[in-house]
Amino acid sequence: MPGGIRSGLPQTHMMQTTQKNRFAPFFVASVTVALVLLIGSVVTFTARAKTVDSSDAPKLSVPAARQHENEFAKVAKAVEPAVVNINTESVIKNPHKHLRRAPQQNPGEEDQEENGNGGGNNSMQEFFERFFGQMPEGIPNMPNAPNGGEMTAQSLGSGVIVSPNGYIITNNHVVEKADRIRVSLMGDPTTVSYPAKVIGTDKETDLAVIKIEVGHPLPYAKLGNSDSMMVGDWVLAIGSPFGLRSTVTAGIVSAKGRNIVPGRQFQSFIQTDAAINPGNSGGALVNLDGEVIGINTAIYTESNGYQGIGFAMPSNTIADVFNQLAGPSHKVERGSIGITFSAEPSPAVTRMYGGGRGVIVQDVTPNGPASSAGLKAGDAIVSVGGKPVANGDELVAEVSAHHPGDKLKIGYLREGKQQEASVTVADRQKLFGAQLGTAEESAEEQAPKESKLGITVKAVPAITAKRLNLAPNQGVLVTDVKAGSFADSVMLGRGDVILEVNRQPVNDPAGFAKVESTLKSGQDVVFVVRQAGQGQNATNSFLGGTLP
Repeated sequence: MPGGIRSGLPQTHMMQTTQKNRFAPFFVASVTVALVLLIGSVVTFTARAKTVDSSDAPKLSVPAARQHENEFAKVAKAVEPAVVNINTESVIKNPHKHLRRAPQQNPGEEDQEENGNGGGNNSMQEFFERFFGQMPEGIPNMPNAPNGGEMTAQSLGSGVIVSPNGYIITNNHVVEKADRIRVSLMGDPTTVSYPAKVIGTDKETDLAVIKIEVGHPLPYAKLGNSDSMMVGDWVLAIGSPFGLRSTVTAGIVSAKGRNIVPGRQFQSFIQTDAAINPGNSGGALVNLDGEVIGINTAIYTESNGYQGIGFAMPSNTIADVFNQLAGPSHKVERGSIGITFSAEPSPAVTRMYGGGRGVIVQDVTPNGPASSAGLKAGDAIVSVGGKPVANGDELVAEVSAHHPGDKLKIGYLREGKQQEASVTVADRQKLFGAQLGTAEESAEEQAPKESKLGITVKAVPAITAKRLNLAPNQGVLVTDVKAGSFADSVMLGRGDVILEVNRQPVNDPAGFAKVESTLKSGQDVVFVVRQAGQGQNATNSFLGGTLP
């Protein structure tokens, strides 16, 4: 076989040579004919051009400019000046850390109040791309960044001016954690961009309010009633995809009330097939009356680009969130009674505990409103304030519409018997802030003491302990890691739970501080941790090094 392979090469070469020689005369003749024909045609053309009479050729002209506006053009012309381009910059400290560890959820951010399963599941990032330019500029060169140094990430998005004095609605993910926000106006002949300040943000609806000071009244868009839209109605999407300002695309409303992540509350979207792409996020979805009926928020994609399915937050939700964020507190208050339930309830469970109706309580927050009123796991809530509720979405909508301190009559079934309880509504954020990633830090958390190890810790939230299969009061949760610190060097990350330090169990921040105070320079330090991102099958990891 090897001999055959070696002999085959010369044979092939000889055959090609022979064929080349055989057809050489034909090739030369063909080329000669081709050249003759080509030259002949040129000569002929030149000769004819001199003799052809073109005195009867018409004179072409361009008519005076006039408008050919259709409904789309009229709407685009009216709304486009109110849609802005948003450019943000964020400083990323120690970019190497972002390469070594996959991004994690905020500590305790996988379940939400009154929905039980998967409230903050990061699967959303896998299936629904936030499309405002997610990858920081220069990420391919991050390995060359100095260890412990900084890099600047730039992102682009859109926004909608809703008042002549410069209030703008956009997505929270467009401006979240931005160190610098600048706004460019559509149709502005100058290249000036205006600095913007954040008025308020709401993670649960992914909405934010920012403001610019321009010195003169601005064109602004009016909100429409999203409830009046029907599947099949025409809509326009206006924004800055890929940084291309003043881009308008058309489509229809392809669905309403679309919940793109199971169990995610307050995110019921309008679905559209109007083309929206990275950079459209925060831009306007407009009806043919020129009214904004949605803020473009997400797309379903397998390619990071348009695939015919986009999602916009409805204007009726936008109006309520804007009014609260622009109010004195600059935050959205939602009522809660402190319970959790399954986002996708089993019919068998509903039949067993509620006789086929109601919302089955999975758990109650200790010392929360429901617990104080006597509600228990296994109760089936069938009404709120005398209004029947058939599912979890209806329950959350009714409760969250009330303000903290309001009294609510909760009707429920326990062992088949109808009962009623008076519940005092609490602030949802205060009850479930740790799970939602929106908890307000205490003064002590805002100004943590300097740590030898370079970390800040707090007690482990119950929902995180459950997710990582931890016993009550076991371990401490890492809430921050200082770039370039010892903890950072041994790969300890935000969201990890520390169980032991040098074989000494730590079960609360005070216990951790006591162990930390005994550590000295040059000493080996070993952590036993449950790392963020693991589930109930989580196993312990050992991370360690020598303290500088």
